[in-house]
Order: sequence, then structure tokens, then C-alpha cells
Amino acid sequence: MTRRVLVCGGAGYIGSHMAKWLAAHGVEPVVLDNLSTGHREAVRFGPLVEADLLDPASLDAAFAAGPFEAVMHFCARSLVGESVQQPLTYYQNNVAGTLNLLQAMQRHGVDRIVFSSTAAVFGEPVAAAIDEDHPKTPINPYGASKLMVERMLADAAQAYGLRSVTLRYFNAAGASADGDIGEAHTPETHLIPNVLRAALGDGSRLKVFGDDWPTPDGTCVRDYIHVDDLAQAHWLALDHMAAHGGAHAFNLGNGRGFSVREVIAAAEAASGRTVAFDIAPRRAGDPAVLVAASDRAREVLGWSPRHADLAEIIDSAWRWHCRPAF
Repeated sequence: MTRRVLVCGGAGYIGSHMAKWLAAHGVEPVVLDNLSTGHREAVRFGPLVEADLLDPASLDAAFAAGPFEAVMHFCARSLVGESVQQPLTYYQNNVAGTLNLLQAMQRHGVDRIVFSSTAAVFGEPVAAAIDEDHPKTPINPYGASKLMVERMLADAAQAYGLRSVTLRYFNAAGASADGDIGEAHTPETHLIPNVLRAALGDGSRLKVFGDDWPTPDGTCVRDYIHVDDLAQAHWLALDHMAAHGGAHAFNLGNGRGFSVREVIAAAEAASGRTVAFDIAPRRAGDPAVLVAASDRAREVLGWSPRHADLAEIIDSAWRWHCRPAF
């Protein structure tokens, strides 16, 4: 019998890499996406079902493409600044939409879900490395919406026996090694693609928000994780749910931070070009350092990032941005 996983948001950046991973490991990824931010051209590894989490009837039609052993849920609005300006839209899409998805899973007898969460559930860091027990006090509606879903999953595990794994990403980066899929957001808010666009001369001049942070070179430090390493963690989560009931959560990062200036230097090395930038004022709410402690994922899931070198991450992204397929 064919193994199938419903990949919600599989036309997006991380979801499309997940679909590719599943197909390479003998599982058919059925992509559910409304294509509002995803790309039809990124759906290359399994069928596409156009559906919307806010339309329960379309979800029922999507589940008819099953049966599915699990759902992987990447769908979300994810712009922090926009979430502050449009909080109700974020709660509707990220929380109410997920509620619709969980109810559709109940109707169709699917009891396992891997949920794409975020480091934004933690808010301002109070430790140098953030583990799963760090206080969860989100400071924007995006982070709050993800934390609400985490609570929903825990309650559903207790009440209905739903099995779930929540994976909290820090900073996803990089692209598929063969260059067929990669990161393509509009607008683009992530540092690495914006640095590479600056190297290519595309878009506006790069801004570095503050050079007076309490870090070795004065710029913010972040933990970057290759998108294929995220896909590997989702794959391992399927095995974990097969063996363990309940709701489980893991932080995913390399455990090492890189400053904005280090990212720029690595991009210059990968591209052979100079990246011009301007120093701008600090942004409110930006922590100086944000680094994951992923010991639990390593110990419990058996996960270990395979692409932890910043140069390798940026080189894969550079190849994609030089010849984007969409």
C-alpha cells in the first residue's frame, strides 16, 4: 500500500523541500495549498490539491485523496510586522485555520500531525541558548498564534489521543542541492536571501539594523538551519509519532550563532562579489542573540544537522538565487 502524507503548505519554501524529501524516501506527498504565497512550480514531487484551511469543504475534498498516515502542517502567515498590524487576520489564518484542519483530520480518521512552529513563541530570550523549557512569552501576534496551536495540540492529545510533534524553527535557510527548488518570498524579509539579492544587484540596498549590539562585532547573532535539515527532522518525527503517543515539541537549530556581518562575509565569499550595505537603527523587539539548544531533538529523535556550516548553507542559497526556477 502506498504511504501518503498530506503536506499542507507544500508549495511554499519549507513545505516543498519536505515534499521532495518524502518522495525521495518512498512516501507520496500530496500537497495542499491555496497558492496565496506558495508557487505552483514548486509542486514537483506529488499531486497538488488546491484547498484552503478556512474552507472546510475544500479540506474534505483534499482528504479524499488519502488515506494519509499523517499530516505535515506548514501553512501560516508568518510576517512578524504584519501580524502586529493585522492580528485578527493572523489568528484567523493560523489558529482558526488549524482548528479546521484538526477537525477535518478527525472526520477522516487521521491521528498524527507534525506542526511547523517557531522560535517566536519564546519572545525575548532570557538564556544564551534557548531550550524547550525556556519561558514562552511571545511578543507579537505571529508568535502568539503559533503558541495557541501548540496548546490546541496538547489538549487534543489529552482528549482525543491525537499524536503530534511540534518543531520550532529558528532561521531556515539554504536550498536544495540540485537547485530545483529554493526560497522565493514576496516580500522577502529573511536576511540570507536579501544579502544574496544585494550581491546580485537585485532590489533595494541592504540594511543592517544596528551595529552597536552587545555581540563580538556589534551586529545581531542568529542560528541558521539548512532547510534540508528541517526536512530530516520532520521525517524523524513520523517515526517518533508511530512509537509514542501524546504531544511533543522540539527546538531546531544548529546551536551556533552567526552575526549579520559573518553572513555578509560568507555571501561575499560564495558570490565573489561585494555586498554593499547601510547601517540602520535597531528594530524594536530584535534580541541581540537568538540561538537554539537542540539537545532534545538530537537525543529523542536522533536528529543531527548535516549542513551546519554557514558557507555550505549560503552556497546552496546562492546557486538557487543565481538561477531561480520560480
